[in-house]
Amino acid sequence: MAYDDLRSFLQSLDEQGQLLRISEQVKAEPDIAAAANATGRIGEGAPAIWFDNIEGFTNARVAMNTIGSWENHAISMNLAPNTAVKDQIAEFIRRWDNFPVAPERRDNPPWAENTVDGDDINLFDILPLFRLNDGDGGFYLDKACTISRDPLEPDNFDKQNVGIYRLEVKGKRKLGLQPIPMHDIAIHLNKAEERGEDLPIAITLGNEPMITLMGATPLKYDQSEYEMAGALREKPYPIATAPLTGFDVPWGSEVILEGVIESRVREIEGPFGEFTGHYSGGRNMTVVRIDKVSYRTNPIYESLYLGMPWTEIDYLIGPATCVPLYQQLKAEFPEVQAVNAMYTHGLLAIISTKKRFGGFARSVGLRAMTTPHGLGYVKMVIMVDEDVDPFDLKQVMWAMSSKVNPAGDLVQLQNMSVLELDPGSSPAGITDKLIIDATTPVAPDNRGNYSQPVKDLPETKEWIGKLQAMIAKQKQENK
Repeated sequence: MAYDDLRSFLQSLDEQGQLLRISEQVKAEPDIAAAANATGRIGEGAPAIWFDNIEGFTNARVAMNTIGSWENHAISMNLAPNTAVKDQIAEFIRRWDNFPVAPERRDNPPWAENTVDGDDINLFDILPLFRLNDGDGGFYLDKACTISRDPLEPDNFDKQNVGIYRLEVKGKRKLGLQPIPMHDIAIHLNKAEERGEDLPIAITLGNEPMITLMGATPLKYDQSEYEMAGALREKPYPIATAPLTGFDVPWGSEVILEGVIESRVREIEGPFGEFTGHYSGGRNMTVVRIDKVSYRTNPIYESLYLGMPWTEIDYLIGPATCVPLYQQLKAEFPEVQAVNAMYTHGLLAIISTKKRFGGFARSVGLRAMTTPHGLGYVKMVIMVDEDVDPFDLKQVMWAMSSKVNPAGDLVQLQNMSVLELDPGSSPAGITDKLIIDATTPVAPDNRGNYSQPVKDLPETKEWIGKLQAMIAKQKQENK
């Protein structure tokens, strides 16, 4: 089934043994974040975790790590929990090709049960806030979807953006938002500020998993996240009209915050423990004023822990980064076979490709760096042959160790753009980028001695299936 809200997804996780309810009383700090941090350290298959007995809070309900394992990621796509990562990405690609699927507008959204306006808003009363890392500069909303529209084309549905950006809670109705220059919301904000106008936004918390995945996916500027979410869930995505901004928001959200990014106003925001495994420093960031809050009775507050990988965000944005890069490259270079960009939001990508001619693989690597996502994230690319699985790091390391001659297979590009959060950039936002060509040279690039490769025996594929079946049978008998 397709999930219409977070609650139905949590129920499915629970039914499949992937939701752990923690009944003992915990402290908001440090217990909730520490438990979520621990899910990334206990091996594969970590469950979502649920807290409803939090010291100092009444009726607070917090969900963490909801997509924090490959099992949970599979369930979010209505696949069997044991679906292999490579198969999940292949299914992601198959569904992607169904885009666009028009959304379904619904009345009576559950988040309309309660409303607060203007100076009566106090986010500290509505949300059970807590810090995620000891060095964080404040409380953060780090899994909310922020909706904005192109101010020059406010009625253009395709140019309405749904994205995930970190939001520091700085007051009862005041947030700090980080609009990374490569993201669509930064384009919207720039257009508004050029006209001296505030940028209206809607912020949705506690969402079903597919729109969360889409908020983390680098779509093209005029591709609708709602239409792509419909394609990926194989059913029209349910939306509703936000009462203040009139924006399209998920029908099933737990909380809707509506307001504006104030034009040309900046304040210090941060630091924050980031997906890079490092703290970001304090920087001048935009200021958000919240003018209306709508929320379900006893809303579920969902957050995710960020820190040293792997954490939930790596499962969340891994496939969502691989697939658009693959699709954009494949459209221009049919030779591309697979893209693995699951490492630190695609700061490192591994791409397998056939070659038309000498130097072809390096050209593909360069194009990866100039895609919409690559401009800000793809810092290093490892290019491998079509018979090397980029998701099998043993094969990748073999290609690196046996195919690369540093004399000609390293392409360094100086002073390229990268997101400011990359701790290796200097100054922040500028870095050299690197292409490592670990493919077999073809004419006219005739270097090395690769004329006698060893290939798998023809019968190997059949025996892979036999051995897997025998191992599965043995495990079943030993239970």
